[in-house]
Formats: sequence, structure tokens, C-alpha cells
Amino acid sequence: MDEKKTSRRQFLKGSVSAATVAGFPALVPARVFSRPGPNDMIQVAQIGCGRIARHSEIKGMLDHSDLARVVAVCDLDAVRAADAKRLVESAYAQKFGAGKYAAVKTYGDYREMLQDKSIDAVCISTPDHWHAQPAMEAALAGKDIYLQKPASLTIKEGRQMADTVTHTGRIFQQGSQQRSEFNFRYACELVRNGRIGKVQQILIGLPADPAGNVEPEMPVPRNLNYEMWLGSTPLAYYTEKRVHPQRPDLKTRYGRPGWLRCEQFGAGMITGWGAHHIDIAHWGMGTEHTGPVEIVANAEFPKKGLWDVHGPFHVRAHYANGADVFISDKYPTGVKFIGEYGWIWVTRGAQVTPSDPAVVSSGSPALDASDRKMLAAGIKPDEIHLHHSPQNDHHLDWLASIRTRRQPAAPVEVGHRSCTACLLAHTAMKLDRTLKWDPQAERYINDEEANATLSRFQRAPYGTDRVWARGSSKS
Repeated sequence: MDEKKTSRRQFLKGSVSAATVAGFPALVPARVFSRPGPNDMIQVAQIGCGRIARHSEIKGMLDHSDLARVVAVCDLDAVRAADAKRLVESAYAQKFGAGKYAAVKTYGDYREMLQDKSIDAVCISTPDHWHAQPAMEAALAGKDIYLQKPASLTIKEGRQMADTVTHTGRIFQQGSQQRSEFNFRYACELVRNGRIGKVQQILIGLPADPAGNVEPEMPVPRNLNYEMWLGSTPLAYYTEKRVHPQRPDLKTRYGRPGWLRCEQFGAGMITGWGAHHIDIAHWGMGTEHTGPVEIVANAEFPKKGLWDVHGPFHVRAHYANGADVFISDKYPTGVKFIGEYGWIWVTRGAQVTPSDPAVVSSGSPALDASDRKMLAAGIKPDEIHLHHSPQNDHHLDWLASIRTRRQPAAPVEVGHRSCTACLLAHTAMKLDRTLKWDPQAERYINDEEANATLSRFQRAPYGTDRVWARGSSKS
């Protein structure tokens, strides 16, 4: 514990000078810290231009072109970078007229892009194993950050990222957009204000991924920097279903990517959907800066084939407040808070995107309760009111926070703690036994086998450890 605190202090002490590493600017444009006028645009760059970027982050920025402009896009797949440039420029041409917008720059390496001092903020929509490192480097470069969930591949790199972002003072929004949706906020406000009494149980329903086949080795497409795409994870032969579709048709080119089902790059649905619903459970309980103290789980894992993330599963996470959180693919997708006096249920539907696996549907409304009078009563002025995103829009909430420098709906510590609970569940699935967790020390209690899962070997020259070490060396 003392060693962990010391190393963290050493890094934070050195982070200011570390901000100039690799040519990153230490200063942030004054217009970001001030309250910009209506003609001052937040200059945004997009890192990762795949399925989620097109439907979420790029769209979110285009929807708010009165506040922000996408000025650069970056992807390790040159086809995707070119597609993103066309998407943005086509939207701006339609909205503002041909020639009345700046050309969008394209990059194949985000580290080069981060050296552009005119860029104020970045949206990161990369695969899970490429979340924490670019977020840390963006923070050190003086950029505000919108990061798709989950926060990190491992708990250690999530902590490194959270501390880096906190110390540099960047505005960070985790892509936990349910926090900006009315149904979820209202459900959590009702629970936090005691409408169902003391929370006893929370039931979370998530989907499970099917297994796949053994896939043949294939030539690496000329448009893809596959070595960098693998990043800090081990070298592995290229096959299309390990990465993302390479298709001539635009629609099928952005289908659900295969990396989502490879443990090399993520943990499967427990972090994919789990990062959303576990975050809501934390928000409703007020445990968003801590985590469970005991966790046990079981799961089925494929015995062969390329895709090896968990299939059907069941998790029980016990919290210090006495509540048990049960997570399973057998429950309807959503979150059900059960207390002394009744229950409150909230969901956003059966699928995030049409290409996600089918999940169990409850058939009930998006917001429901054991006594629907609870839902009609509202929240009194003197009761707990949770963060209200403007227009219930998660991207707008982030842009507003960049202007005001106040924390958004899903700041970095919240994102890290939600992801941590997901990764604890994944470790419990793998070890198939009860684990004790210390949320303050962020270590398993008297269990070195479990503690070995807090980090992974990081292949040079990539990884958060190297970014962290650069900061520590400046102290």
C-alpha cells in the first residue's frame, strides 16, 4: 500500500514536466480555460474511426457544430481514416456550404496528431486495449478527453490513467452515456432518495457472446498498420475476424468487429455492456468511488476457436453497504434495484447496436417500479439531485464541461471504478472461486494469484507503463 502511494506521488510530482515529453505542449489554449464566445469553436480530433466512432463520437460532434468542429481524424486503417474524413467533410459541406469549412486532417499515428497545438480535445473510440494509453498521452498533451468505455484493459492501467487525467486537470468524459439519459438518472435519484428503502439487491442483465471457429492466417491488408493495432498485447497472426471487417461495401465494413470476442483485447460482454449497467448500479447506490468487497462468479468459456471471451455467466458482487449485485445473461437486460419497500427497474432496450448479440427482454417499460406512484412523485427541491446533462446529451455535456471546466456526468474516477468492478467479475469467472477485494488499496486480499491479474505484460514500445515511467522519471 505504502509503495503504491509513493510511486503514485512520484509520478504526479513529475507530470508537469512530463507534459512536454515527445513534443507534447504543456500549455492549453486560453480559449478552453476561459468562457469562449459564440464564435470560438472547440477543436476536436477523433482517434479511432470504426463502428462506434461513426455512430457515436463523430455523430455527436457533428450534432453540435455550433460548439465544436472535428478538425482531424486518425486511424491505423487508412481506409477508415479516409471514410471518416469524407463523413465529416460531407456533413460540413451540407451544413455550411462547399468551401466554407476547414479541410479535415488525417493521421495514421495519434501521437503525431497530439503534437498539434490547435487541437483542444480528442474523442477516443479505439478497441479496449487501446483506451488507457492514448488517454494518458492526450492528457499530458493538454487535451480534454472523451473515451469510449470500458476505461481500460486492466485495473493497473486504469489507475494510471485516472491519476494522470486527475493531476493534469483535463476534462474527461467516459462514454457511459446512460448517465445522460433521463430514465437512468431519474431511477438513480429515486433510489438515492430512499423510495425503495435500503437497497438489498441489484439484478443486472447482460448478453453473452457466442463462440467462433478456428480462423486461418491471412495476409495483412496494405491499408492496416497491424503491428501497432496489436499495441501492447502479444504478436498474433492476422486474420480478419480478429480485427474488423475489410469490405468494399460501406455498411458491412462497419459491422461488429471480431476483436470484441478476443480476450487479448478485452474481457467480453462483462466489460462491453457491463461497464454501462454496473456504472448505473454504482450511481444508484452512491458507490461510484469504491467497489465491491467480495465477488464470486462462474462462466462458460469456449474450448476452441478464435473467439475466447466468456459465454453464459453468473456473478455475485457484495458491497460494504450490505447490498448484493447479481449479474447474469439470464436476467432481462437492464438494472433492477430491489429494496426494503419495493423495486425500480430501468433499461434502454435489448441492444446497443443492431449487430450486438440478442439478449433477454423483460417486455416491461424502460422505467418501471413495484408501485408506479413512485415514478409519478418526482424529486423534491431539497432532495438529492444527480448530475443533469444538458438536453440529456452525453457529448453536449462533455463540450459544456470543456467550456466551464466543471466535471461532466462520467469523470475519470467514476469510469475507472465501474471498469474495475467489471474486471473483478472477469477474474472471478476465470478463477471460479470467491475473491476478497480492498477497494481502497485496489488489491485482492491475501490472494497473489488474483493480484497477478491486475496487470498484463506490455509489449514494447507500447503500454501505459512506459507513459507512467516517463512521468515518474521527471520527479
